[in-house]
Amino acid sequence: MVFEKFLQGRRRNQLTSSDLATLEQAAGEVRPLSARTTLIQQGDVVSVSTYLVDGFMCRYMDDRRGERQLIAVHVPGDFVDLHGYPLKRLDHDIATLTACQVAFVPHARIDEIMIERPSLAKLLWFSTLLDAAMHREWIFRLGRLDAVKRLGHFFCEIEAKLRAVGLSDGNLFALPMTQTDLAEACGMTPVHVNRMLRELREGGILQMQASVVRILDRPGLYRLCEFDPHYLYLDDSAIEH
Repeated sequence: MVFEKFLQGRRRNQLTSSDLATLEQAAGEVRPLSARTTLIQQGDVVSVSTYLVDGFMCRYMDDRRGERQLIAVHVPGDFVDLHGYPLKRLDHDIATLTACQVAFVPHARIDEIMIERPSLAKLLWFSTLLDAAMHREWIFRLGRLDAVKRLGHFFCEIEAKLRAVGLSDGNLFALPMTQTDLAEACGMTPVHVNRMLRELREGGILQMQASVVRILDRPGLYRLCEFDPHYLYLDDSAIEH
């Protein structure tokens, strides 16, 4: 099933079997994408929305020098650009971080869902509001937390999202992002990221090696980076607080 992970850990029980069948039928095309591929560029007019079946994707913006700032990192089960449905034109770029499998849902099919299945339409709207909540938290993280807290908070968010879809056991998870990727997500340089990773490791909090993250002290990590997963709107059964 293409939409097996959609809203896992987040109101999944509100999706009926008929809703899921409708989503499966709405996927006009499912195809693989290579790693480090830009799928949509800023200003592109879009007529489909992208659902991430497998892999990691990001949204980003470039400054005038071509320096990239990640503004979102997506994991399996995420609609990457559902907001493109009402906007029609994106104000940022979308790219893969790893090899991915994606499903494209034509906006014409979403039009039908809006009319014929209002309960499902409400859950799709909920999905876009989740993105907005995470954007607010990213603003807080970049604006108010110091470097080590920023990096730790990012790891907490990704781990919580992965755990909701069964891709983390709460302490160990794969994160195929380079130190440059992490720097672009956390507003640092790669050299600074390296130093902060060392600080986390030496503090017995977290270690990252060969794209695998191991959380050594999750309560300590949460305290350090002021992480509270409430903004992810996870079901109580999906995550421990």
